[in-house]
Amino acid sequence: MERIRTYRFCPVCGEALKLTHIKDGEPPRLVCAVCGFIFYLDPKVAACVIIEIENKIVLLKRAIEPSLGKWVIPGGYVDVGEPVTEAALRETWEEVRLRVAIGPLVGVYSYPEATAIVVVYKAFVQDGRMAPGDETLEVRLFALADIPWNQIAFKSTRDALQDYLRTHHPEAPPEPR
Repeated sequence: MERIRTYRFCPVCGEALKLTHIKDGEPPRLVCAVCGFIFYLDPKVAACVIIEIENKIVLLKRAIEPSLGKWVIPGGYVDVGEPVTEAALRETWEEVRLRVAIGPLVGVYSYPEATAIVVVYKAFVQDGRMAPGDETLEVRLFALADIPWNQIAFKSTRDALQDYLRTHHPEAPPEPR
């Protein structure tokens, strides 16, 4: 609901938007009483990868908010018209300077409180030298037992890493509780 309150004016005619129930069973929508425009608040899509090099996972420390200084897997938002896999390739290069090939899907993550749907793939290094990009403070390889669980930025990163380890490394120590 907080996100709905962010938008107050119609992007078509500039008049006030009003929260209105349009159809039974659907959430309320922002509607312009003057021109009838319906403002659908759709989620953003993010594309991420899990890269494993010699039994170690590539993580980057964020140089931007939200979660500045916390660890994540490489990834970011998909641009309009950009295939999800292409966004994963682009974001990986931008953040950790690795060119990768997209592998199998690890999972798709969404949460009621989040504004993004996160698509995570396994990826394989093709080229490049691991280094921080402009939105990255640090890039590191973490042994499976040394993943900094208490410093992971997002629930989707945590869930994707847990799913990946459960599938690819069932012998790996679980996240400490």
